[in-house]
Amino acid sequence: MENKMETRKLSVYYKNFQALYSVDLPIQKNAVTALIGPSGCGKSTFLRALNRMNEVIEGTRVEGEVLLDGKNIYDPRVDPVALRKKVGMVFQKPNPFPMSIFDNVAYGPRIHGIKKKTDLEQIVHKSLAAAALWDEVKDRLYKSALGLSGGQQQRLVIARVLAVEPEVILMDEPASALDPISTAKLEDLIHQLKQNYTIVIVTHNMQQAARVSDYTGFFLNGELIEYNTTTAIFTAPREKRTEDYITGRFG
Repeated sequence: MENKMETRKLSVYYKNFQALYSVDLPIQKNAVTALIGPSGCGKSTFLRALNRMNEVIEGTRVEGEVLLDGKNIYDPRVDPVALRKKVGMVFQKPNPFPMSIFDNVAYGPRIHGIKKKTDLEQIVHKSLAAAALWDEVKDRLYKSALGLSGGQQQRLVIARVLAVEPEVILMDEPASALDPISTAKLEDLIHQLKQNYTIVIVTHNMQQAARVSDYTGFFLNGELIEYNTTTAIFTAPREKRTEDYITGRFG
């Protein structure tokens, strides 16, 4: 397998607090990598480091390297805005903009200079279809996105990310606010998306990690304790601490 991204001795500090300790982790191309571990273990910090979202938090310092196609994204010559177009983010709670479904998806392309209506229509159609939402919303494109269900809103947010043609999609507990039916639809979508995108997902749900991911990294106290194929992690954990977490003793 080919690495799409890779971290080398990645450490992250919030002022005097060290949140990550020298993490080396490969992220395979066109695969789903799940990050698991108890609350506060550093997995969301790691995820945000992959597109420099930590920089919006005052006092954050990053050491080490994060490579995208072999190039360090923390190189001073790298434009964070251009980087986040390549490495998109889906957050825990669906966050559609208070505007129409169409305008939500067209927002990113417009910012990047696409103004022609027919071009935008094609992008919106393609993105909503890729997010498995087109058939549900095609007759209400110009109605408020806030009228969608929670599961539909999360898929709309994914469509909004897809509209700017990313290469990597980061997901921070994307199903935590969804009901079981919406969660199942989201997991099906993740399986479809990995054909064309590299996906990294943070989840507290061990069963979800087992269902959707190809590789799993287990974090504890800011350290990467174990990384392997998901099958290996869940069938033969090498570390007692991993086993304790999977059996629920860490909560």
